Amino acid sequence: MKKIVVLGCGLVGRVMAEDLSKDHEVTSVDISKQNLEKITTSDVLKLCKDVSDNSILNEVIKDCDLVVGALPGFMGYETMKRVIKAKKNIVDISFYAEDPFGLDKLAKENNVIAVMDCGVAPGMGNIIFSHHDKTMKITDYECLVGGLPKKREWPFEYQAVFSPIDVIEEYVRPARYVQNKSLIIKEALSDTELIHFDEIGTLESWNSDGLRTLIETMSHVPNMIEKTLRYPGCVEYLKVLRECGYFSYDPIEVNGTKVRPIDLTAKLLFPKWQMKEGDEDFTIMRIKITGNEKNKQVQYTYTLLDRFQNDTISMARTTGYTCTAVANLVLNNKFIQTGISPPEFLGEHFDFVNKYLKKRGVIYNVSKKEC
Repeated sequence: MKKIVVLGCGLVGRVMAEDLSKDHEVTSVDISKQNLEKITTSDVLKLCKDVSDNSILNEVIKDCDLVVGALPGFMGYETMKRVIKAKKNIVDISFYAEDPFGLDKLAKENNVIAVMDCGVAPGMGNIIFSHHDKTMKITDYECLVGGLPKKREWPFEYQAVFSPIDVIEEYVRPARYVQNKSLIIKEALSDTELIHFDEIGTLESWNSDGLRTLIETMSHVPNMIEKTLRYPGCVEYLKVLRECGYFSYDPIEVNGTKVRPIDLTAKLLFPKWQMKEGDEDFTIMRIKITGNEKNKQVQYTYTLLDRFQNDTISMARTTGYTCTAVANLVLNNKFIQTGISPPEFLGEHFDFVNKYLKKRGVIYNVSKKEC
């Protein structure tokens, strides 16, 4: 039995701690006592600590075999850096803005395995992508993904599973995609289009910066794009807020006090976006991979429609169990590559991760057709 420390006990961090505690000794650490009290098993040790304090972080992780990161994105990069300096392996889901490869040299010097972006997309989508990249010449990769509430409530018809500021970051960070081997940069929320999905109906897609490391690691693929899904009409509300400056990080003065608009917006929106007891959600993803395989032009389509079940929100299941699957790969010495590893470095472990998810009811259906 290995010792694991899970940093962060939000909606996803809690699910990961509970899942890992079935086979390992797990400690969950969070600054919020309220979050820790939501853990449903007595097998998880709870620590109410502020790990932004380096001395506290080092004390908490000093005896563990693996760190699992589930902190807000704005803490993700610096926390991973400090964990690496402490010579501890880490598997992380934080969606941070910094270039993760900036930590690659440090991780290799400290002989540390550091897997980042280990969620749904980025995450499982990258693993699927690289799995096929080993057996075919891919020309096109498209990923459409979204986590949405089952109950649609005006005006946003959305609920935040992650930190509100992390969600807002998706609406302001420029979106990058690849077209004919050229990097295209557009503003977030651009190129909206309506797309029909069986069982769900029509959703609205828009450009988001979800490709991340794929732009560099899969640079041989000429066409790659990731788009986020929401209920129709949501994007227009978000564009109005953005254009009015509500998502700005630049402080403004209000009655003699400096305030960052994004902090105020997150504070106001969180009650409207927060999942309440009894609320249910679903995660939907469709990946299309097109290319040449054994001298034939083929297209693989992966579809995921995962719903709230067993009192666990879908986004926590689909994100969390991908991360815990990879955590087990590292703990069992199945993945031993030191340095920074985005999830596409784990393509050869697709079968293990897919079976791990399937065992927990997260099902990726796949179809293949000749083009």
